[in-house]
Amino acid sequence: MKYMVLMYADPAATEAMSAAQRAEVFRRHEALHQDLAGSGEMLNGAGLAYPKDTTTIRWRGDGSVSATTDGPFAEAAEQLTAYYVIECASPERAREIAERVVDFHVVAVEVRAVHDSFGMDAG
Repeated sequence: MKYMVLMYADPAATEAMSAAQRAEVFRRHEALHQDLAGSGEMLNGAGLAYPKDTTTIRWRGDGSVSATTDGPFAEAAEQLTAYYVIECASPERAREIAERVVDFHVVAVEVRAVHDSFGMDAG
């Protein structure tokens, strides 16, 4: 089964991180990437631009698209900052993987099963 591991962090805290903190975050993610590449569970992933550099496009109830707005979908301290798409045997394994990215930087992780996918075949 494929799972999205959605990572949330406070963009202001991310911008304020020291070089040593950034190196630690990089080291932890690189170790996880290596482990998951070795097990064949990592399909893809990416870090995302800061929410201030995004655009939100909203659907109106009358069937049209409303005007676009700068910024994220929701106003919240924590924003989606990165994701992995993994393929593993169980929801428990997906949660085990997700627990490895929670730290001082990634303060929340959402694990969601993928029911429809394209271009993400393992191997």
